Amino acid sequence: MKSRKGVAMTKISRRSFIKKTVAVGVGIAAFPMIFIPKAKAHWAPKTIVHPNVNNLRVVGVTDPKMTMNAELIPLTWTGQEKLVNKKAVWESIDKMACGLVDTRNPDEAWRAIFVKPPLKSWSDTVVAIKTNCIGQQHTRSAVMAKMCHTLRDILGVKPHNIHIYDGQHGYRMVGTPFQGLPKGVRIEGEWSGITMTTSVPPPWKGSKSDCVKHLVSGTVDILINIAMCKGHSTTFGNFTMTMKNHFGSFSPGPGHASAEAGLDYLIAINQTPEILGKMDDKTGKVLYPRQQLCLVDALWASESGPMMGPTGQPNFLAMGVFSPVVDYLVATQFRGKKMGWEPNMDATRRMLSDFGYNEGDLLAGGKIIEL
Repeated sequence: MKSRKGVAMTKISRRSFIKKTVAVGVGIAAFPMIFIPKAKAHWAPKTIVHPNVNNLRVVGVTDPKMTMNAELIPLTWTGQEKLVNKKAVWESIDKMACGLVDTRNPDEAWRAIFVKPPLKSWSDTVVAIKTNCIGQQHTRSAVMAKMCHTLRDILGVKPHNIHIYDGQHGYRMVGTPFQGLPKGVRIEGEWSGITMTTSVPPPWKGSKSDCVKHLVSGTVDILINIAMCKGHSTTFGNFTMTMKNHFGSFSPGPGHASAEAGLDYLIAINQTPEILGKMDDKTGKVLYPRQQLCLVDALWASESGPMMGPTGQPNFLAMGVFSPVVDYLVATQFRGKKMGWEPNMDATRRMLSDFGYNEGDLLAGGKIIEL
């Protein structure tokens, strides 16, 4: 099978796919999920984070049918909502799920992407969805609803165990009344706020910072990161996407204290157990993945930001499981090459190098696999 960009995608049989997934799941089950709030483990560079999906794989879909054409780009979330084609968006997200695990069956794909916590049933699993509620570009309802329905309808997660939050700007969710969610999904807003202190590893030199308490305490089993595609300062690469989305999971203050410390802090919080999952204290190996999916919603996107409305309507979505690689490829391939919004490459390269990678390590020659 080949993508439209000509990138080869290896076929696997349904039987071999299921065998592989089951085998990996058994391996994970050997490690009980015990979250320790004061764990000192540091993630070891290049350690596998997600067991079923290649951590370096990023897929994307561009489909003009996902939104209706408009004479003017709608600057408000409400205006954007009116133009979204839910059916096309859901089909695109299923297509990306299949592309991540190289299968044609969406249900099989989602069951590989989302890994059940050991010793818990899906009905008891708690899922947090980090969304972005600053400015005018928030997650569109069709994207959010698709993720919630997937969790309920395919995996069996109870809607009341799905929490949508933004610990910093969650109060803005009053202007983001998501439509089409399964009844019972909790729109938490700030979710009690960023109120619990936890350790933050190098390269940041601050040692500790505050975080959403439900991430520190271990309430959350699975974390889904749904980010917008917006501009930001050169400190963060001229953009804000999945990694910086966690400035609403951790206190954003230290990241804005100075340009020198800002990128260090951004990278460091994305290497914590709160985001990646419980780690082995000696090896830094992730024993159970917490952040299991990263999705960039660029149905509309902006060159500058983060407060402003969109400056383009590219009808684009991207997805992967490893946040630094998702951000690097979307920044360079989509924002840079496709949209002409050049990233600050000094900062952007660190999103790979500080996690132990360089562009030569990436799949498809360092490109998003277009489906």
